[in-house]
Amino acid sequence: MLEAVGAAGSRPALAARRRAERTAAALPALLVAARRVAATVQQGVHGRRRPGPGETFWQFRRYEPGDAVSLIDWRQSARSARVYVREREWEASQSVWLWRDSSPSMDFSSRGAGETKGARAALLLLAAAALLLRGGEQVGVLGGGGRPARGSAALARLAEALLADRPPEGGAPARAPRRAHVVLAGDFLDPIDGIAASVRRMAGLGVVGCLVQVLDPVEEDLPFDGRVRFAGLEGEGEPLIGRVETARESYRARLAAQRAALAALARRVGWTFLVHRADRAPETALLALYLALSARLGE
Repeated sequence: MLEAVGAAGSRPALAARRRAERTAAALPALLVAARRVAATVQQGVHGRRRPGPGETFWQFRRYEPGDAVSLIDWRQSARSARVYVREREWEASQSVWLWRDSSPSMDFSSRGAGETKGARAALLLLAAAALLLRGGEQVGVLGGGGRPARGSAALARLAEALLADRPPEGGAPARAPRRAHVVLAGDFLDPIDGIAASVRRMAGLGVVGCLVQVLDPVEEDLPFDGRVRFAGLEGEGEPLIGRVETARESYRARLAAQRAALAALARRVGWTFLVHRADRAPETALLALYLALSARLGE
């Protein structure tokens, strides 16, 4: 399609402006949805408060042999026949890095899903960020060009980084900061060898992660019958299958094998593997993700 260019600027400038407008249009809805999902999950989980170095009082507990005398709270102890110490809340925040598959396949959505895989992945990641920020952690976006940030004000910047246009990247990211915690969300339908190489490279640097596979319902069920032509989103061509129902079982077997390989990869490197369908409630996936992250961040 040809496009007229006049005094308003060059084609690159127009394209950049339109990308910015699309991002800006999506931001408010994504932020509202992420905060709603995070708030729902927050009601069902406990915070990550735990004893450790810090300045904030957390709780009293009984004195134990080996406790420093300076920790004894004499006023609280004077109220009973026992000796109590003051525990402070652990305040050393950790950095969690988010990554969303930006390959064209993530733009797919069937009628039953209501939104693309990419949009659902962004929602899950941003809702997880909202919970982590409330817990005092630092959160950043891999490839987003910025440092991890903390505090509720960082959520909008994280949303912008997650939605920003960048070169298509599938499989898994090439690198992550040493000893970081990462959450990688994508369809993970690329050849397993490439995904495994990236994950093992990060794990070798002490990176701990979670793989979240986001799929459209038709990618799991292949619910078609009869003669169907499939259009690939990444240059796979347009194969025509005469009777799709005859290929359904073999297709599901290949998908199950891919998923089993991803789960085995995660187990080998000490990561977590989760699966989410884009037609199901995001709260369930977010709860599983947040509990997995909390367990690892508390180690």
